[in-house]
Amino acid sequence: MESENVSFPNAFLLMGFSEFPWLEKPLFAVVLVSYILTLLGNSSIIFLSLVDPRLQTPMYFFLDNLSLLDLSVTCTIVPQLLVNLQGPDKTITSWGCITQVYIFSWAACTECALLAVMAIDRYVAICRPLHYTLIMRPWVCVQMAAASWASGLANALLQATLTFQLPRCGHHTLDHFFCELPVLIKLACEDTSANELILAIGAIPFSGVAPLLVLISYTFIARAVLKLPSSEGKRKALSTCSSHLLVVTLYFGPAIYVYLQPPENHTQAKFMSFFYCIFTPVLNPLIYTLRNKDVKRAWKRIL
Repeated sequence: MESENVSFPNAFLLMGFSEFPWLEKPLFAVVLVSYILTLLGNSSIIFLSLVDPRLQTPMYFFLDNLSLLDLSVTCTIVPQLLVNLQGPDKTITSWGCITQVYIFSWAACTECALLAVMAIDRYVAICRPLHYTLIMRPWVCVQMAAASWASGLANALLQATLTFQLPRCGHHTLDHFFCELPVLIKLACEDTSANELILAIGAIPFSGVAPLLVLISYTFIARAVLKLPSSEGKRKALSTCSSHLLVVTLYFGPAIYVYLQPPENHTQAKFMSFFYCIFTPVLNPLIYTLRNKDVKRAWKRIL
């Protein structure tokens, strides 16, 4: 029991941004405002799609799932981050750390798969408009969303469970602002090459295949849009895809930079993680609401 406690401590120390003490108070204000906006924005999208029948379409069904994922990540990471930024105590309980690892890994992998599914939905809407309602039936949409959630959960359970089996030999200081798999693997006091290999292989479907599916889908979409005879048709087609394409860029860009090409500067990687954990969940509902006439009309009808 004593060796088990040494291997897995009761609490972890999150260094966060302690190397920049002058930055902690401004970051606290930014994170708090972002947290409130994330809760309001993503909850609003889910609420609107539930109460307005015009928004009960495949696109908004997948958007609801995306908002739910953003809320999960935000509610798991941000409260602890606010506590750590506010005072000198930078600790997180072992169960809090375990919760962050499992939920963040699950949500991050699921969001990658879901963004690919949303790209396929846009491909069918633009390239197969006459068969859209037949192909994207409600039950098909549910199955596609369930497959995204299930694949993310399976990968998260495998990766996190294997990581927590590693002996830590009393090491409990994480150079990060939340508990994440690559940072936890670095605490191990034995060879972790097998874990790193499994982590890299497990990331291929989500950080490799999913962006590739998005790229292929938008290649076909671009070809179909260019063949449209009228400029008005081209504009409408592009407007239906621009929001999703912007969200994909904001999510996959920093994530791929951090995970597939990790920089030597850990501080730089930390700030990139800060961007896609704090700002991306805020930007997603803003992008979809500010650029979407259907959502604006729904708000006007309710108000």
